[in-house]
Amino acid sequence: MTAVPVPYRVVARWAETPDTATLRLEPVGEPLPVFVPGQFAMVWAFGRGEIPLSVSAIPTTGGLAHTVRRVGAVSEGVYGAGVGDVLGLRGPYGTGWDLEKAIGQDLLVVAGGIGLAPLRPLIRDAEADPKPYGRLNLLIGARTPADLMAKVETRRWRTAYTGVTVDRPDHRWTGHIGVVTTLLNEARFTPDDTTAFLCGPEPMIRATARDLLHRGVPGGRVRVSLERNMRCATGHCGHCQLGPLLLCRDGPVVTWDQAEPLLHVREL
Repeated sequence: MTAVPVPYRVVARWAETPDTATLRLEPVGEPLPVFVPGQFAMVWAFGRGEIPLSVSAIPTTGGLAHTVRRVGAVSEGVYGAGVGDVLGLRGPYGTGWDLEKAIGQDLLVVAGGIGLAPLRPLIRDAEADPKPYGRLNLLIGARTPADLMAKVETRRWRTAYTGVTVDRPDHRWTGHIGVVTTLLNEARFTPDDTTAFLCGPEPMIRATARDLLHRGVPGGRVRVSLERNMRCATGHCGHCQLGPLLLCRDGPVVTWDQAEPLLHVREL
């Protein structure tokens, strides 16, 4: 990894939702070391600052893709980058999903909103080479139909079951309505032989993890990606501390066995 931003040029950009876009980036010079699904980069918008963004694609060309939602000044700067613009990247940082540890097991991928972005590389790897794994299940939740990401790509992924639900439907919505845990009854997995991967809002992660444990999925095989305010990405500033964990170093992907006792505490 490098602590100095490396220039990457935007070579493609597409809208995911009204406030979210994905940027395909290629290195201007030497690329960063290879990322693994679940890791993140610190992405620098010149003149604005930098923010942590998990990789949403890892092309074999040495490039990267990042999905960003505009929620503040820095994310607005990254979101607003167009084709030909240059951003600074440093990384890779953090822990990955460790898909290889799930060989021989059913896979249950649960995404809430923009949480689908960090899970994309894992899903692509699993469905591109399904032989080492059992059944691949994909459960996606969003606030509204307009907030659903990767609508076309989702339909192309080869899974045993793909379920999509929204909290607030519009007049054209004909699918599931409700929280993402309502889809678990339709997914095809054997609980005591399953590894689950969860990413999304913290309340969704907590509710889904508890439901999975109740069904018999071991807490050590429920992997969650946690968000905190990451500043330095090197474990020195302490902004991303969660109890004994520094999530930029020890996360963002941890097991539910690690996360559950820490998320029960109001302040640490």
